Amino acid sequence: MKAAKRTKLEANGWKIGSADEFLNLSPEESVYIELKLSLSKSLKQRRSKENLSQVEFAKLVKTSQSRVAKMEAGDPSVSIDLLVKSLIALGASPKDLANAIS
Repeated sequence: MKAAKRTKLEANGWKIGSADEFLNLSPEESVYIELKLSLSKSLKQRRSKENLSQVEFAKLVKTSQSRVAKMEAGDPSVSIDLLVKSLIALGASPKDLANAIS
């Protein structure tokens, strides 16, 4: 955000902060969310690289297309365990997983 815009917003009573501050997240919660989002992004990239549709990938991992969409969107109902298992199903190695979360 440009400094002039920030100054104008603050002068009008707006408070500027981060999502972590707004949601009152602990440092651990923030890292956990970033980890899930990194795995979700990696899953979507790897699936696309393999030229698989969400439907095709869903059949591969025995789930629904809507669940795959939730996995790729970082939905809170999706576990890290499911993301990791799905990445492995796409051929991800432990090193690939480490790169995804680093």
